[in-house]
Amino acid sequence: MTEALNADPAELAKFSDLAHHWWDPESEFKPLHQINPLRLDWIHALADLNQKRVLDVGCGGGILADSMARKGADVTGIDLASKSLRVAQLHALETGTPNIQYREVSVEALAQEQPASFDVLTCMEMLEHVPDPSSVVRACAELVKPDGWVFFSTLHRSAKAFMLAIVGAEYVLNMLPRGTHEYAKMIRPSELAASCREAGLDLVGTKGMEYNPITKRYALTTDTSVNYMLAARKFS
Repeated sequence: MTEALNADPAELAKFSDLAHHWWDPESEFKPLHQINPLRLDWIHALADLNQKRVLDVGCGGGILADSMARKGADVTGIDLASKSLRVAQLHALETGTPNIQYREVSVEALAQEQPASFDVLTCMEMLEHVPDPSSVVRACAELVKPDGWVFFSTLHRSAKAFMLAIVGAEYVLNMLPRGTHEYAKMIRPSELAASCREAGLDLVGTKGMEYNPITKRYALTTDTSVNYMLAARKFS
């Protein structure tokens, strides 16, 4: 029997419909372009991407994957949204980004195919869009080598996150398309940390991401009550 994909068809369709906007820095993906340097610097400072084998899970149009490859990493980006992957592949060809490839495969399937194969794994803004986030966390833990790094980012399921990330970002400021996020699918840091521990990953650190609507700038902070990143490591 074929194992069901851990993916929501409605979510895949949502991002496929926006695929042609991935590399437009003034489009719906403007926030991702703005926060990408902050994320990249934090990941690189902890894991040193140069000459590392890196997997970007839920890579979308390749914004983070592309920037990690430019840091000297050998990057594989995976996603189940076909149109987004085609955009990522085309961008890599047009810009000549070295050491990068894209595949349409689930993280669970790749874990069976290539266990303990990557030095660094990133999974950004994906967990809140899948039916079973813990399955993704387990697969990520299986894919990373001993002593390897795993980085997640997602949204805290809190009243503050509901007001800022959904009401504020989607309905007031129109920074994101309405319906991008569902409150019930958001994940508390304690829940993600527990999933990591159950999968054999040790929590190393967290960072919050805040947006200042006056300066229109993002910054990394210690406040994880809305957007946050979590760094974990698979110690041998």
